[in-house]
Amino acid sequence: MDPELARLCPRYHYAIELIGRRWTGALLMLLVQRESTRYAELLAAVPGISDRLLSERLRELEHEGIVDRIVEPGPPVRVSYRLTAAGRDLQPTILALAQWADRWIPSEHANAKVS
Repeated sequence: MDPELARLCPRYHYAIELIGRRWTGALLMLLVQRESTRYAELLAAVPGISDRLLSERLRELEHEGIVDRIVEPGPPVRVSYRLTAAGRDLQPTILALAQWADRWIPSEHANAKVS
């Protein structure tokens, strides 16, 4: 095996596991499409996601340096999210995956529940 490939595999695997977690791809696509998005907008835009899971995914993305959490002083206090530079670097990948899905995923799978 190529030593360079062997060195990169763990990083690639980590990245795939990170962005491949349930709901993360949908959240990243929404954040790619908008400069800044409020928590409630994300919750409403992703059908089936729970409040707890949305919070968990956003914390993970924030911890990994992909998403910034912005607290706007109130009243009422408002929280929004936006992609960091690292998150914006994912934009071509996210959009390419969306194009691939449009081309290769049959329409009957579009509403199928993924486990």
